[in-house]
Amino acid sequence: MNYNPLTEEIVKELESILGSKNVILDKEKMENYSHDETPEEYAHMPDVVITPTTAEQIAEVMKLANKHLIPVTPRGAGSGLSGGAIPTFGGILLSIEKMNKVLEIDYDNMMIVVEPGLVTNEINGLVEDKGLFFAGYPMSLLTCYIGGNIAENAGGGKAIKYGVTGQYVMGLEIVTPTGEIVELGGKNVKDVTGYDIKKLMIGSEGTLGVITKAIIKLSPKPKFATDLLVLFKDVESAIKIVPTIISEGGIVPTSIEFMDKLSVHTTCDYLNEHLPYQKAGSMLLIEVDGTNESVVELDAETIGELCLENGAIEVYVADNFTTQERVWSVRRNIAEAFMVYSPEQSLEDIVVPIGNIAKLMPEIEKISKKYDIKMPSYGHAGDGNLHTTLVKNPDTTMEEWFDIENKALKELYDAVYKLGGKLSGEHGIGLKRMKFMKDHLSETELMLMKKIKQAFDPNYIMNPGKIIE
Repeated sequence: MNYNPLTEEIVKELESILGSKNVILDKEKMENYSHDETPEEYAHMPDVVITPTTAEQIAEVMKLANKHLIPVTPRGAGSGLSGGAIPTFGGILLSIEKMNKVLEIDYDNMMIVVEPGLVTNEINGLVEDKGLFFAGYPMSLLTCYIGGNIAENAGGGKAIKYGVTGQYVMGLEIVTPTGEIVELGGKNVKDVTGYDIKKLMIGSEGTLGVITKAIIKLSPKPKFATDLLVLFKDVESAIKIVPTIISEGGIVPTSIEFMDKLSVHTTCDYLNEHLPYQKAGSMLLIEVDGTNESVVELDAETIGELCLENGAIEVYVADNFTTQERVWSVRRNIAEAFMVYSPEQSLEDIVVPIGNIAKLMPEIEKISKKYDIKMPSYGHAGDGNLHTTLVKNPDTTMEEWFDIENKALKELYDAVYKLGGKLSGEHGIGLKRMKFMKDHLSETELMLMKKIKQAFDPNYIMNPGKIIE
C-alpha cells in the first residue's frame, strides 16, 4: 500500500478531535511506542501518538485516517511478543492507555464492564472480596491491558482448566476501521443471533477494529491450591502422564507446566536452587485448586501417586504460599536465566497436539545443534503450547544471528506443522510470524482471511503489516 504522509493540517485535525494534550509529536516520547517486547530489529517509529479517551474520538480519528489514507496502529500495554502493536508503516499510533475505567460491576450477572486500557489484574483486585475472579488468566496479567488480551486472545498457565481470555468475553464495543461504533454480544449467556462477529474480533490483533469496551464474565474464585513439582528422567515420561492424570485420575489440573532439561538446569543454576535437578531430564509443575480443601489435597495426592507410578523421579508438594512461590519461581525465571547467557533471543509460541510434544523435542535438538544455538523449550503441557526460544550464541555476529534465526525458525515451524501443530498458541502472528503463514496455510484459507480483512477495512489502514500482507 502507498500511504500518505502525516501533514500539519492532519495533526491540527487530530488536535481538534482529541485536544492537544492527547496528541504526542515529541520524538523522545514517541520512542516508547515504537516497539513491544519483540527484539529491537522489529521497531518502527510512529509519526504521531494519540491517547483518546472515548469511542467517539476514536471513530472520528478513523474517519479522518480513511479520508487521508493514514495507517492506524492500536496499542495496549506494549507487552506483546509478536510485534502486533508496532507501527510498521508509521502513521498514527493509537494508545488506549487513558481508557482505563471500570464502567460497571454487575454482581447479579457475575460480569464486569471495563474500558480496554484497564490492567488485567485490577479486575481480580476489584471483585475478590465477593469471591470472584477473572479466569482467563494470561501469564503477564500484572502488566497487560484487558484490551490487548482480547485482541490477542491471550492464554496462560491455567488454560487447561479455565480456558483462555476469549471464553470470558461476553460483549464488546468496537470502532470499525471506517469509523462506526458497534456493540457486539452482551450479557446474555446464550446468543446465536447471526454470525458471531464478536468472536471474530477476539484474537484479530487490532487488524479489524479498535476495542473500546468489554463485558467480562467473572467466575467463583477457588479457595485452596496445591502445587506439585515433579522431576522426570526424560520428556516422554513427563508428557505421557498428562492424559493419564485426566483419564485415570479423573482430575483436570489448573496448570500443567512443562520444562525441558536445558530450561530446568539453566534456571535452577541461575536461582541457586538446591533441588536435585541434576538427574532430571524434564520437569512438570502441576497445580490443582478448588473450593474444598480436602478435595484439593486428595487430588494432589492422587496426581503425585500417578506420577511416581509412571516414571517420576521425585514429587515435591507445595501447599503454602512460601513453597508455592519457590516452585513457581523456577518456571517464571526461565527467560531471565537465559538472558544472562545471551540477551538476543527469539521467543516462540508453537503449539502441537499434546501427545506430540515428545516427538517434537528431538527435532528441536537437531536444529539447535545444526545452528549452534541454545533452544530451551518450556510452557503449557496441558494444552501443547510451548515457548521454544532461539538463544543466540554470544560468539555469533548480529549479521550471522539474523540469518540463523530466519533459517532456524523456518525449520522449527516445518517440524511443528508435520506434527499437526500451528505457528502460535497465544502470542499471535503480528508482523513477526506473518511471512511464515503462507508456507503453512492453504490458499483458500488465506483468501478467506483477506476477504474478511477487506470487508472490515477496505483501505487497509487498520494495523497494516500484521497477519495479512
